[in-house]
Amino acid sequence: MKLSSSMHLGALALLAAAALPQAASASTLENVKAADVVTCAVNGSRPGFSSVDGKGAWHGLDVDTCRAVAAAVLGDANKVKFLKTNNQTRLTALQTGEVDMTVANTTWTRSRDTDLGLDFMPPTFYDGQGLMLAKSLGVSKVAELDGASVCVRPSSTSERVVGDIQKKYNISMKLVVLEDQKEINTAFFGGRCDVAVQSTSGLSSTRASVAPNPDDYVILSEIFGKDPMGPVVRQDDPQWRDIVTWTVYTLFQAEESGVTSENVDQMKAESQDPAVRRLLGVDQAGGDGLGLTPDWAYNVVKQVGNYGEVYERNVGMGSPLKLPRGYNAQYTDGGLIYSPPL
Repeated sequence: MKLSSSMHLGALALLAAAALPQAASASTLENVKAADVVTCAVNGSRPGFSSVDGKGAWHGLDVDTCRAVAAAVLGDANKVKFLKTNNQTRLTALQTGEVDMTVANTTWTRSRDTDLGLDFMPPTFYDGQGLMLAKSLGVSKVAELDGASVCVRPSSTSERVVGDIQKKYNISMKLVVLEDQKEINTAFFGGRCDVAVQSTSGLSSTRASVAPNPDDYVILSEIFGKDPMGPVVRQDDPQWRDIVTWTVYTLFQAEESGVTSENVDQMKAESQDPAVRRLLGVDQAGGDGLGLTPDWAYNVVKQVGNYGEVYERNVGMGSPLKLPRGYNAQYTDGGLIYSPPL
């Protein structure tokens, strides 16, 4: 029997309540140091964000976020382990302690943030929901999709957005609910459904890596909802929450300050910019409560890069997705990427 979205959310909330007393007695940082590895829940089938290449190596923006935390905590970005999850298991795995954090393109919503015993960290990717269909259908607007069949995953933001679209445009769409993204890809490109609904980044990833001929498919220009996506941690461990939060902000600040994986050694030795000196641990900037070594932020930038480097190689112009920065540009360039001061 499949759970409805509300029933599934309720079940997750019960899991959170059951898990909190036990989790509260443990320190995630201590557990990570003892295991000498950071374990992250990821999607695993989303090129650009988390996927495995033919040699078994993991790549993606979400993967690099996990690697950045490992560099901060353990001094080695390669001390990571990834658990492939789906929409039903990505947060449950975190609640039960199977993973240390979730970076599985999970949209930050009020209900998830307040009902599940979880905390959402600064978004590493801002997105919205889009619709992809074959050009041969001749459709240019969402309002023209009355009677169309739509592939979605259960309990997903996409499923909710389809409901909102039907109400907004007074149209009827047939839902084809499939558990796994690979099933959706097979169904969509095989003609079982007319429309695929997902974040625009996810659609771009799918079109670039799965479509028999990417030019045969169009992503409609209309965007629905807001999809701020980033790491998620358990709510009972404020120290771990701060570690993940400031690791993300380190990626942001490094880009703003012009510190890259290639020039970080020179910047550490020569820069007189107070922000750079604080970032790289040359000058004291507080943060002892994180429980990390003084060079933790240097390790993040040296081994993983700044946010711009992470973005460009995974989803930007240096990747098959070639997504423009848009909302994911620095605030100085009209985007939403912004770090509080150090």
